[in-house]
Amino acid sequence: MIDQDKLVAKAMGLAIWQAPRDPQILGGGITNVNIKLWDGDKAFVVRVGGDIDTHLVKRFNEHACHRASEAVGLSPRIVYADDGLLAMEFIEGRVLDAQRVAVPEMVDRVAHLLRHLHREATRRVRGPVLIFWVFHVLRDYAARLREEGSPYIGDLSSLLAMGERLEEAVGPVEIALTHNDMLPANLLDAGDRLWLIDWDYGGFNTPLFDLASVASNCGFSNVLAERLLEGYYHEPVTPALWRRFQAMVCASLLRETMWSMVSEISPKIAFDYAGYTVQYRARFDAAYSDFLNL
Repeated sequence: MIDQDKLVAKAMGLAIWQAPRDPQILGGGITNVNIKLWDGDKAFVVRVGGDIDTHLVKRFNEHACHRASEAVGLSPRIVYADDGLLAMEFIEGRVLDAQRVAVPEMVDRVAHLLRHLHREATRRVRGPVLIFWVFHVLRDYAARLREEGSPYIGDLSSLLAMGERLEEAVGPVEIALTHNDMLPANLLDAGDRLWLIDWDYGGFNTPLFDLASVASNCGFSNVLAERLLEGYYHEPVTPALWRRFQAMVCASLLRETMWSMVSEISPKIAFDYAGYTVQYRARFDAAYSDFLNL
């Protein structure tokens, strides 16, 4: 497990600070450790965590994606970045949960945020950035689970077969800069605006994945999911788009399931990954059953 005292000392020791004080480890992170601290009269957050090869996370990529989002006013200003540390201005706002996102007003705000991200931040990307294709991620996770002798090996063939069916249903896609980890906790509500944080899995991908992920992770009803799509595309939802969207909803849930399966192998922080796996596997199974009936 991670020695949190050492990480706090590392965050406090950055040369950019004048008089750092009052460090506080923030809750909610399930990949990195996030430390809030004060320097003078300003608050900052330091994300501590290096590359995570098991999840295809590269910090150069996270920083490039975050900077593009920052350039269009959607992510906090970075004040320091290296391979293992990312320091940014602290945003005073409410960390959202699924219940707060799954209401019409917030669905409209999220649709606007994602449309702005995909259309504007894509133009602001600088330097090399990875592609995030969920079906590649699923195949890589399956290979790793087999190599590590995971207790889920017996499930992998059927999960990959379902993944292939979903990939075929998604079909050709447009490409944009996408967040790819649209958990409600990665949205901050500052009242007058929403902020998007935690760019570990950012990269080029289809916008459909971000839309499907926020809907799946926040438990949207079909009515709210349709509202999200109409708010994003500014046109009625066709049956073809709805089927592709539902396929990606399933893919999002399967990715979260297999992400947790891999995380169970060598956990870095104290988190109930096994329980998380069970929760998301049940949600995936239910969503996939619905998809087959479309």
